[in-house]
Amino acid sequence: MQRALLAYGVLGFPLAFAALPLYVHVPRLYAENVGLSLALVGTVLLAARLLDAVVDPLIGAWSDRWSRRRGDRRGLILLALPLLAVGLVGLLTPPAGAGAGWLAAALAVTFAGFSLASINYHAWGAEVDVGTQQRAQVTAWREGFALAGVVVAAALPALLADEAAPGLRRLAWVFVPVLAVAALVTLLGAPAARAAPAAAADIFGALLRDRVFRRLLAVLAVGGIAAAIPATLVLFYIADVLQLESWQGAFLAIYFLAGALALPGWVALARRRGKVAAWAASMALALASFVWAFFLDAGDAVAFGVICAASGAALGAELALPPALLADRLARGDVTDAAGGATAVAGAGAYFGLWNFVTKLNLALAAGLALPLLGLAGYKVGAGDTAALTALAAVYALLPAVLKLAALALLWRWRRDFEGDA
Repeated sequence: MQRALLAYGVLGFPLAFAALPLYVHVPRLYAENVGLSLALVGTVLLAARLLDAVVDPLIGAWSDRWSRRRGDRRGLILLALPLLAVGLVGLLTPPAGAGAGWLAAALAVTFAGFSLASINYHAWGAEVDVGTQQRAQVTAWREGFALAGVVVAAALPALLADEAAPGLRRLAWVFVPVLAVAALVTLLGAPAARAAPAAAADIFGALLRDRVFRRLLAVLAVGGIAAAIPATLVLFYIADVLQLESWQGAFLAIYFLAGALALPGWVALARRRGKVAAWAASMALALASFVWAFFLDAGDAVAFGVICAASGAALGAELALPPALLADRLARGDVTDAAGGATAVAGAGAYFGLWNFVTKLNLALAAGLALPLLGLAGYKVGAGDTAALTALAAVYALLPAVLKLAALALLWRWRRDFEGDA
């Protein structure tokens, strides 16, 4: 079984490989190299991510119906991956004269492929017939490969070229064969999923009546926005606050490598103390890291490296444990509604479609609100104005700290709802 779980996890590598430039590099690439304003980039990203997020629950519900007829989710993943490859290449290789229209079109194709692949990939993992402890292993394999993919994607642009834009173009073409090989391993070697249960007639009503799922989504939303804001602003923060632009790849690699290395420890802690306690500990670690980052000055490379390692270690838990809690929930069959009764469960695809909706809404709000907010504060790429840089540091570090504290409070308040027998 471990070999089959490993094969399942392999596809997490290219999906995360694609996600890093998609969510981290694109704002700076189109602001600095294409010449679009931060406000315009933020608006396009907000619109594209909102549309993508709204469509995800529909993709999830449709995927459940398709997989029940065909027996598994492999065909849908196979359909999605070429769209992802074409879209990402177009997004990272904008031609001369590309503008907001090119950005919007490339985002639409990329998001379509990414959503269809990731929803069915995560639902497949939740449907693998294992016990509650092995569900944490399923998500750990997937997120471990995902973090490895992010580490490679973070380091490669600087290794492939001296400047960011050429490095991202070459990264896009490296991605295509990596995706093909990983897909072959996963689609041929991963374990089959258990048969999906018959879905409730009112799929989205069933989701919204699930009190525990709603609460889990609330924690995911608040904590996710806290993580999405620094992910959107990190390259600006490194370049202009720390004045260490040449260290960007190294800092990102430290962050994601720490997350991968910390994963076994979080799984072990979850086994001993429970998934909720382990997730809460990771939130506390991330909160401390955000606060420390606000007080750094230009040239504080070592301190920020430690912050990257600490917050990256926290990331490992936040990637692996919430989906494992959701998989535990799905394994129980019927779920508890707001009145304390039982209601029919929706399919795993519908659950993860709505899960993706919340995750992407976090990213949309981070890009659509944080970037224009910085524009209003007078910040411009490469700015040296002290007030503008202080505003950048505050939005990058203090705002996420407040949100993470709120997420931690919600998680602890509802901890008994999230961990029952499975």
